[in-house]
Amino acid sequence: MKLKELYEKLYNKIFSVPLFKKLLKIPGVEKLLQYEIVSYLVFGVLTTVVNFVTYMILGIFAGENYEEKVLFSIGSFDFQLILLMNGIAWVTSVLFAFVTNKLFVFESSSRKPEVLIKEIVSFFGARVVSFIIFEELLFALLVNVLHLNDLIAKLLVAVFVVIFNFVASKLVIFRKKGEKDA
Repeated sequence: MKLKELYEKLYNKIFSVPLFKKLLKIPGVEKLLQYEIVSYLVFGVLTTVVNFVTYMILGIFAGENYEEKVLFSIGSFDFQLILLMNGIAWVTSVLFAFVTNKLFVFESSSRKPEVLIKEIVSFFGARVVSFIIFEELLFALLVNVLHLNDLIAKLLVAVFVVIFNFVASKLVIFRKKGEKDA
């Protein structure tokens, strides 16, 4: 059974209960519970888990005091091992997100090399753009200019990142033929 079919069975079972049926009458709730959105959020959580687990495994292999280890220096900048570990964890989690988004969320079925290359390059490109715009620039603005607490700023940034990445994936990266241009 495909994941989407399982979701639809579960959805129908849950929302046949009178209490939950009432929830669907709230404007916008039914739209938020569409398969693509729910599966995108579920796989997003799993992507975060992949990121953290990869980082922790690399930390185990890096040994004691890995936080202080410097791989090389350029001027006054020290390239620490944790930066490399974080980069490897990011790449691993983005690869996981690509595969799950392609296969399960947006159900892109093409296996043609030119399509796969276009999808993966645009997927990574969108993730790099969202990292720079939101996780670096917006975070810096919220913390340094608006003086928000860093955890609150990180939470706000995460919301923008999720929305941006979903829209980029749906409208550009995994857009199905015949869908209107955004």
